[in-house]
Amino acid sequence: MTKISRYKYIGLACLSLTYAACKTPGVAQRTANKNVPASYNSSQDTTNSAQLKWREYFTDPYLVALIDTALQNNQELNITLQEIQITRNEIRARKGEYLPFLGIRAGGGVDKVARYTNIGAMEANTEIEPGKEMPEPLPDYMIAATASWEADIWGKLHNAKRAAVNRYLASVEGKNFVITNLIAEVANSYYELLALDNQLAIVKKNIEIQNNALEIVKYQKDAARVTELAVRRFEAQVLHTKSLQYDIQQNIIEVENRINFLLARYPQPIARNADAFETLVPQTVHPGMPSQLLANRPDIRRAEQELAAAKLDIKVAKAQFYPSLGISASIGYQAFNPSYLLKSPESMLYSLAGDLMAPLVNRNAIKATYRTATSKQVQAAYNYERTLLNAYVEVANQIAKVGNLQQSYDLKSQQVDALTQSVTISNDLFRSARADYMEVLLTQKDALESKFELIETKRQQMNAVVNIYQALGGGWN
Repeated sequence: MTKISRYKYIGLACLSLTYAACKTPGVAQRTANKNVPASYNSSQDTTNSAQLKWREYFTDPYLVALIDTALQNNQELNITLQEIQITRNEIRARKGEYLPFLGIRAGGGVDKVARYTNIGAMEANTEIEPGKEMPEPLPDYMIAATASWEADIWGKLHNAKRAAVNRYLASVEGKNFVITNLIAEVANSYYELLALDNQLAIVKKNIEIQNNALEIVKYQKDAARVTELAVRRFEAQVLHTKSLQYDIQQNIIEVENRINFLLARYPQPIARNADAFETLVPQTVHPGMPSQLLANRPDIRRAEQELAAAKLDIKVAKAQFYPSLGISASIGYQAFNPSYLLKSPESMLYSLAGDLMAPLVNRNAIKATYRTATSKQVQAAYNYERTLLNAYVEVANQIAKVGNLQQSYDLKSQQVDALTQSVTISNDLFRSARADYMEVLLTQKDALESKFELIETKRQQMNAVVNIYQALGGGWN
């Protein structure tokens, strides 16, 4: 075999090994479906309430002050801010990997080689200068600058840095999502607190009315117009209503403490204007178009960034199959005596080396990493689709809820008016002995329950206005 033929076969063998090393297993990826319906209903209005800043959307000064405090002090939000710093540091770490590593190395030591060895025999017969033998034991001093660099031929390191950037952006969107949820939670708790205040006021007013009715029944009992049974039933009704008062007071304390927790402060009274609750009118909300959710909802934007990072992770994992090129160099001084250490060129040392390495046999770990990255990409695609679908469903539900609650509130308001008049009528009839005391009790009970339901419906209306603002992605901007 000639020399040229030998080189040819060696070259073919190297090409075959390189091809085998670069061959990657085929694993399917998934493209996320970003299509959404054209509209929530027949409306094509692109006006979107999510574009309003939260200070413009919420006008109650007490609520605005609470939200502002929560955005400054809330622990969960501050924890999320630190997560952003962590992902930002990850970008710096990934960026540093594709830049040259420079360092300074210094050291010293001593070495005694056995005389009856090849190195020991050579040192025994070596003279540094005429008449001066090699010292024994042999000291060693060295100072040098070193450098190493991996050439990013396949973009592995740059893609890892880009993936870190996407995860940083995802953490920013995660912070925005926390802000949106925090604003909604504070607002919902605030409206619940106003509703409880109004329910407490109604209970106190009903206690007064029922006490008056109880006195009337006692007078009628003295006049032998009713029995002791009627008196006891009225007393029981008063006691029941009074017990409701303490239940509501406990709920008020718990809701106040929930708000204080969101504001990261210990329990204290919450400043509010409870009288304004009855005059609250749910504002008109414009949902815009479903396609606007992609830009407004922080959780969708976060899922999108995580999907982009997962795609880059596949490229990073795939690059592990390809040969990597590393370059290392060093320059400095080395001598067995400090007085010779900086003597040039005798004590100078330098080196330059290149290293090309490709995985060939037993690539199971690399294959597993690649398949894991691919599975995570598919997982991220499904998560994006689920997040998008969930966002659309949330908005659609809240749009329907706002309309239905308005209809329900109008009917309950008429019911309260009718039952309030019925209480007056039943009392008048009872005084003239034309109605039984049970009718009076039932009418008062129905009137109280209807007023409670009316306040609860108003609370649900305000919560729906808050929740649709949250569902549309409002608050974080």
